[in-house]
Amino acid sequence: MKSTSAITLIAGTLCMNASAWADFVDDGKAVLDLKNFYFNNDMRDATGKTAEWGQGAVFNYRSGFTEGVVGFGVDAQTMLGLRLDGGKGDHKGSSMIPDDSDGGARHDWSHGGAAAKMKVSNTVLTYGNTLQPNLPILKSNDGRLLPQTYEGGIITSKEISDVTLVAGQLEHMVGRGSTNRSGFAVGGPSGKILPQSNQFRFAGADWKATPNLLLQYYYANMEDYYGQHFLGLTHVAPLGADTSLTSDVRYFRSSADGANGTAAGRAEGYRVGGYTHDGSGEIDNRTWSAAFTLKHGGHSLMVGHQRVSEGSNFVQPNQANTGEGAGGYSNYLLTDRLIFNFTRAGERTSFAQYDYNFKQFGLPGLTAGISYLSGDHIKNTSDESQEEWERDLAIDYQVQQGALKGVKLGWRNGALRGNATNDQDQNRLIVSYSIPLF
Repeated sequence: MKSTSAITLIAGTLCMNASAWADFVDDGKAVLDLKNFYFNNDMRDATGKTAEWGQGAVFNYRSGFTEGVVGFGVDAQTMLGLRLDGGKGDHKGSSMIPDDSDGGARHDWSHGGAAAKMKVSNTVLTYGNTLQPNLPILKSNDGRLLPQTYEGGIITSKEISDVTLVAGQLEHMVGRGSTNRSGFAVGGPSGKILPQSNQFRFAGADWKATPNLLLQYYYANMEDYYGQHFLGLTHVAPLGADTSLTSDVRYFRSSADGANGTAAGRAEGYRVGGYTHDGSGEIDNRTWSAAFTLKHGGHSLMVGHQRVSEGSNFVQPNQANTGEGAGGYSNYLLTDRLIFNFTRAGERTSFAQYDYNFKQFGLPGLTAGISYLSGDHIKNTSDESQEEWERDLAIDYQVQQGALKGVKLGWRNGALRGNATNDQDQNRLIVSYSIPLF
């Protein structure tokens, strides 16, 4: 589907008679999300430090649907980022703020777009360039000032009771620290620009088998890079008053597709970075994880383990090696944390996390947590097993009343160490506020 199709659909919506507009207008919502973000990442091996402060604003409008058997609607989005502090000496790459022509950080950047949507019964088709999927095989990253957005089409259907079906095709993305549109790639060899794929297709289902059991299956294919199966199980077992045990099991199987599956294709650049068998660059990975979370009152304790097979690193869509300078992505793994995600070939990671909600202590709106992850058996070309660990702290508070009601304050602190990675100390200070406009 070409981008002109979305424009045609929007135009058709605008031409409808006034009586069909009632729900379109009345159900419409507009929100302005503001985020003030200080980001400090100290590379302890003396390669430099990123220290930047910015203000972001994201305007989102979501219309209702016109009346009738087939309803039409429009979503629109505009983003603006402003650099408040952090000159050339404190800017290392475009993790949060895009690069300027002199290698420093830009003073401001913006982009926006729209998506047309069509609804039949309980099935919705959305097509445009403002998509922010939150699926096991693709998650939009919102870990900096502005979120990632994607261009393409997604169908979501809830025609079957307790089942949600999802399918789609995406062609482009704009990274969290960029205004440049690009195709997709995977994490490639350091410093190498990879060929872009403009076809990421997926389909899947979430089945609420019982009120306490969720089963998931998804399949995704990034043309000329990989095909990926996902199986998930989440079960909540009530253990008494205000107590429960949640079991979360996730499994991914990723294998080469198209050019990545041939020596000739990999020679053209369709390859994954990190360790692979015989240095081939071919994607071949199985990753599973399991975690168990015990909640009681305001307390929450999670323990878990994850294993990545030795064929290659775990993969999901990434813009980092496309040459558009917007590194950083999220994935649906229990080890996707503040600094790193523990997805190297052969890696075995044990992790634990403790959270407390101070509402139980008479301080509603205040939460805090600490987590620790330790990964080992990491493969590398020298056949020497490597290891790494990360410790993260998080404190959040949402103002409960008064003139500042709804304002969210957050602090993140993380430390990453090991012989498989660059040592890092990271701090983030975040102030955010959502303003409903109508």
